[in-house]
This record gives sequence, C-alpha cells and structure tokens, in this order.
Amino acid sequence: MTIQSVIPAPLVTPTETPMQRVRTIELFFDLVFVFALTQLTRLVAHPYGPADYGKALLVFLTLMWIYNGYVWLGGNVEFGAGRQRRLIFVAMGGFFIMALSIPTVFGAGGVPYALGMLAVTALHIWLFRTTHNSSARVVWQLAGFHVGAALLVLAAAFVSAPYDWLIWVAAIVTLVSTIILRRERSFQLNPQHFVERHSLLIIIALGESIVAVGSGVGELALTGPLLTYSVLALMLSALLWLTYFHRDDARAEHAFLRANAAQRMRVAVMGYGYGHFVMITGIILIAVGLKVGVAHPTGHPDAIGIWNLTFGTSLYLVGDVIYRRIVGIDPGWARFGLAAVLLLTIPIGLMYGALPHLVLCVFLLTSLLWVEAARDTNVD
Repeated sequence: MTIQSVIPAPLVTPTETPMQRVRTIELFFDLVFVFALTQLTRLVAHPYGPADYGKALLVFLTLMWIYNGYVWLGGNVEFGAGRQRRLIFVAMGGFFIMALSIPTVFGAGGVPYALGMLAVTALHIWLFRTTHNSSARVVWQLAGFHVGAALLVLAAAFVSAPYDWLIWVAAIVTLVSTIILRRERSFQLNPQHFVERHSLLIIIALGESIVAVGSGVGELALTGPLLTYSVLALMLSALLWLTYFHRDDARAEHAFLRANAAQRMRVAVMGYGYGHFVMITGIILIAVGLKVGVAHPTGHPDAIGIWNLTFGTSLYLVGDVIYRRIVGIDPGWARFGLAAVLLLTIPIGLMYGALPHLVLCVFLLTSLLWVEAARDTNVD
C-alpha cells in the first residue's frame, strides 16, 4: 500500500511542528559531515580485504546515526537562542574530532573518536531538553541507549582486534534497538524541514564524489584520457543528482505532507533513514571508485576501482528504490533492473580499463533517465 492510496490526513497532525526550513547553522554543521565522508573514503580507497569494508560500515553507521539525530533535532529546535547556537558549535567540534579520528579509529584514533561521539551525543540530548515537547521526552527515554553505545565505542578502543569488532557491533545493535521500541511514534516531525535536510544530504554526498575525483587527480599530468574521465565522472554525479531531484523530491515532499502521523514515522525511519543510508553508502563507494579510476583511466585498471564504482552505483539505485517505494512515488522496477545490469559491466571494466567502464556506466544511467522521461510523458 502506498501513501497515495490512503485518504489524505490534515496537514497539521500531532506529530508535526510548525513549518520551517533549514537554517544556515545546520548547513554549517554539514561542512563537518562532508569532511567526515572524505575521511571515510580513506578507509576503503585501498582496502586490504573485506574487513576494511566492515570497519568502514561500522563507523559510517555511527556517523549517520548522529547526523540523522541532528536532523530530527533541527525540526524541533529553533536555534534562535545564543546558548543553543553555542552548543551546536560545540557539537560541531565533537563531530570534527570524530572525523579527524576516522583514518585510525581502530587504532590510536579510537579514544578521541569515542570521546567526540560522547560529547556530540550528550549535547544532542541536552539541546532536545530545551524544546519542552513530546520529542524531548522521547529523546530522554532513549538517552541511555545512545550514551551506552558511545561508551561501548570507547571500550572498544582499549580492546585488541578482533574483539574490538564485537564491541563495535554491540554499540550498533544498541543504537538500532531504539527503533524496535517504536518510541518515535511520539516524536514531533516537520515534513518540509525533514525532506529538505535529506535532499541536502544527497547533494553533500554527491559533492564528495566530485572532491574525490579532484583529490585523485592531484598533481598528475592533465592528459586527454584523464580530463575525459574527470568530465565523465562529473556527468555521472549529475545523472545521480537527476535520479533524485528531477521532480521526485517535490513528489516525495507532497506525499509526505499528505500522509497521516503513523505513516510519516514509517517514511521517516524506513525511507529517509534506511533508504538514504543505503544510497549514501553507495555514493561513498562511487567516490572511492572514481578516485582510484581517475589515476589510471587507461591501460590495466585497478580492479578495486572498478568493483567499488559498479557496486556503489548499484547500491545507490537499490537504496533509491527502497526510498521511493516507502514514500510511494514509484515502484522503481527500472532502477532495480539497472542495478543488476550494472554488475555485468565489471568484466568489461577489468578487461578494457576504467575509462571505457565509466563511459558504459554513464550511458546506462542516461538510458534509464530517457526511459523514465518517455514513460512519464506517456502517463501525462
């Protein structure tokens, strides 16, 4: 059952706060998250094995949990008071410490990462206490889980591998268990702010893919193949942008507004939570693949770049399908099919190189948008 199939509820519900848009201080907070994504790519740019992907996933789960926590905060707090703004800047400092610690988080960086996480978590709880609504009560009820997860990450910093993994997993399970309690049903949600905040998240992640190409070029000679690869990488990011923002973001916001309170919570947690997490994970892999590929656009390719780019693009499309289905704007069968087809391009990339592989990926994504545009024209 999709959202559109349900009789529209009034636009103002018990779980909706007054309409507001994203504030500039939230955009400033996003700058730290951009840096965190840049640091995260370093964990998987040249992995020694599957374990490095597992480590990156565990770290990214904590980063996204905190980021989403501050998204939900922004829909409840005005940030107008001077004390609130000062606390947000302090939280940015803790988040920045976490980002700085990412490359060595399973070594010397473990302690500063956990201390930063503790600080950001405590400030998040305290800032919610200033709202004096049902959201504040929910956050206070779940405070033990969030602080406990941060303490587990701190404990992992004093444990040698591979047992530190187990503690990290326990921390993630502690965080995810808060969803099982379904306390979010009492949370106050601002649909316009929530949609806009996640739209900016997609732009931030896509921006990181462009930055990754630039860092991959570095001081390399600007040859024809390298410049061609770079421009095609930009085109790939633009195509991914179109898959999200070509009318679909507005349709998603409209569907979100028309949903009743229970459906909004489902969309917020499943669509904008899980769906966007999968999408951003895919974009990170894309960024890593492009960074590796631009250094060797022709000749024998670096296999890890081909694999990361392909799986990242497929993963992004799968997350997009999850998001679209939960929101109810489109079943996404074409996108799901392309996610599978893209995997067939891996042998071509390994055989002919990174540049031909990127050309093929760009062509397939372009074809997808053409097919969807023709379908929408026929529907209209």
